[in-house]
Amino acid sequence: MKKFMGEDFLLQTQTAERLYDAVKDLPIIDWHCHLDPREIAEDRVFDNLAALWLGGDHYKWRAMRACGVDEEYITGGADDFDKFKKWAKTIENCIGNPLYHWTHLELKRVFDCDLALSAKTAGEIWNHCSGVLAKGLKVSEIIEKFNVEVICTSDNPADSLQHHIKLKQDGFKAAVKPTFRPSDLLDIGTPAWTDYIGDISALSKTAVSDYDSLKEAVYSRMDFFNANGCNMSDHALDPPVYISEDDKILDIIIRKALSRENLTFEEICAFKTEMLVDLGKMYNELGWTMQLHMGAARGVNTTMTSMLGKDTGYDCMSGVDYSVPLLRLLDRLEVTTSLPRTILFNLNPKDNDLISCITGCFQGGGGNACLSRADSPAPRKGKLQFGAGWWFNDHKDGMERQMISLANNGVLSLFAGMLTDSRSFLSYTRHEYFRRILCNLIGNWVENGEYPADFEKLEEIVKNISYYNAKEYFS
Repeated sequence: MKKFMGEDFLLQTQTAERLYDAVKDLPIIDWHCHLDPREIAEDRVFDNLAALWLGGDHYKWRAMRACGVDEEYITGGADDFDKFKKWAKTIENCIGNPLYHWTHLELKRVFDCDLALSAKTAGEIWNHCSGVLAKGLKVSEIIEKFNVEVICTSDNPADSLQHHIKLKQDGFKAAVKPTFRPSDLLDIGTPAWTDYIGDISALSKTAVSDYDSLKEAVYSRMDFFNANGCNMSDHALDPPVYISEDDKILDIIIRKALSRENLTFEEICAFKTEMLVDLGKMYNELGWTMQLHMGAARGVNTTMTSMLGKDTGYDCMSGVDYSVPLLRLLDRLEVTTSLPRTILFNLNPKDNDLISCITGCFQGGGGNACLSRADSPAPRKGKLQFGAGWWFNDHKDGMERQMISLANNGVLSLFAGMLTDSRSFLSYTRHEYFRRILCNLIGNWVENGEYPADFEKLEEIVKNISYYNAKEYFS
């Protein structure tokens, strides 16, 4: 029997152990997360383990609700230690859940605590971790402990980026870069859209009255983000839509929305389609990467979402088929040589093979299919990426399924690797978790005679997936 989460945790063979030795100390490029840049800029010190662990973590909240914990101890006003005890009682029942592994990796790596968390050990672990936190464990110390080189946050186009600017001015060791996330811009059918466009108009000093002036205002914000280190965008396509319209129709749609008139479903879809196409063209001009997240059904529990708001644990996988609109969007950008570097994420694992196949249709340079064109850009390896196992898939099985599908239908060696997609500063252990799973997967292939034991090449592959591919891909 192996020791619980020992040195060979998740590593089943000597080959896997050797490969993991080659990657375990590499820096981390966390190219997609939801950390608050303000907490980094202010170098926050957390009061206790509950504040550090449970605040904003809807993964944990879902497990606690499943175990019958009252909402008062989840998102309510209960005492922090009482909340922690409820979490301890929950986690001891989470056998097979990645939360169990993440929890204990975080205890080991940050607090040097090897105890298994349970109702029995809750008090002892709380006291031990409180002692570490009492010494003033800062966010910067956590980031440095994990050797984090780059952090890419998720930021609204209306954001001032003041915290990113301060971090750069202060010479913060890790590069903290904003990511352009225009969800509010594309939500033209919502009551808040008109006021939001008013904010964008004021920030860009552009009076928005039609589609062209809206693009001018948005491009101004993109220039501001670009000047402050941004080189990525992030879109949640729930679901992807594609209805093409000309600028005259778009002008009518914009004027109706600014006047707070109700829009038809077709008008909403047309705006989202054309705005995303034009954003994609600008991302390409700026040299940004476009991230597209698909397959989520959000806020499905109306009662609880109305009470607690979005991102509180009431989202799930969707079974919607988004292949046709996604393919039309990518092709529309490709035919004008405007398709930027793009990463596709799917939430439902049934779509793994679909996504890995789609990426293969749009690799290389935009003009590679027409070699006589003088303006064809140079091919770029791995231009379209199948993103890492996302959200409900960032566990052992989900990561393996994603990488196996990518290997089956594409080139795993070019994979840009792991991201935390998290709001917790302790989540950098997920990079260790991923690297162990990656090395074990490849190690098993080698041990099974499916790839030669060429360790020079094997170490190159796992190092690239763990770190160097992301460093090159995101420039």
